[in-house]
Amino acid sequence: MADDAIEVGRKLFARPWTFWRGTPDMKHLPPMTGVEIAFAGRSNVGKSSLINALVGQNQLARTSNTPGRTQELNFFHVPSEAGPGTGLVVVDMPGYGFAAAPEAKVKAWTKVIHDYLRGRQNLARVYVLIDARHGIKPVDVEVLDELGKAAVSYQIVLTKADQISPAALETLIATTLESLKKRAAAFPEIIATSSRKGEGIPELRAAIARVAAERA
Repeated sequence: MADDAIEVGRKLFARPWTFWRGTPDMKHLPPMTGVEIAFAGRSNVGKSSLINALVGQNQLARTSNTPGRTQELNFFHVPSEAGPGTGLVVVDMPGYGFAAAPEAKVKAWTKVIHDYLRGRQNLARVYVLIDARHGIKPVDVEVLDELGKAAVSYQIVLTKADQISPAALETLIATTLESLKKRAAAFPEIIATSSRKGEGIPELRAAIARVAAERA
């Protein structure tokens, strides 16, 4: 990726990001005033850690070793004189799959996620996080199917990529790209990241900056 694109991404996320709003349902969503990008993934895949690595703030998104800790759609933005949420907005979605919560609550989160994906017109892209140690699981396929039905653009981001060998990572990227060929909503590039080591973070920032600029 070109150095100028990396620099644009760095500047975008070097600003003072803050928590804007958390909502457990569609009735309390913030206004669609900016360009939104969302992070989705199985419980404990590392969404909050990745968001913190992107903005360079350890405590912006809450992290936990307990799957299902994120129980709302959490919105983050950079405060602006133009008004809240008028620029790029980052959305941390509840983890899907296993969660340490009652089944009824998990079903409620799942409905909110699906309703949000189908009805958010300013949602520019969803970054679907996949644990590099496990690859795409059936529960991930269900979400990719949902994104395809909703015609929402998405891109696969591998997390914890430092925890497998370079050869295994290369094979995983190749097989994942092959599995996405018939999915029209999938962006045909995969970004491998490690929040712990900072690997792939500059490239992800640059990719997000490009999407934000295209939708601005």
